[in-house]
Amino acid sequence: MKQKSGLGTLAWWLMVIGALNWGLIGVGLYAGSNWNVINLIAGSWPQVEWIIYILVGLSAIYTLFSCKKNCN
Repeated sequence: MKQKSGLGTLAWWLMVIGALNWGLIGVGLYAGSNWNVINLIAGSWPQVEWIIYILVGLSAIYTLFSCKKNCN
């Protein structure tokens, strides 16, 4: 098994956090409430919330391409 770089580990964790947040958003909408953890934590600062979402998206792209390159 290959050792992940620091950037790869950070990207993986951000991707996991984003996936869990999306799962909670879905369950929260089903339950009729707001379970968006990122919004609840950083909602007072919309710019911080946007940056978190951008970092999660970039992490997914990084992980996708690095796995495509290294997983074959």
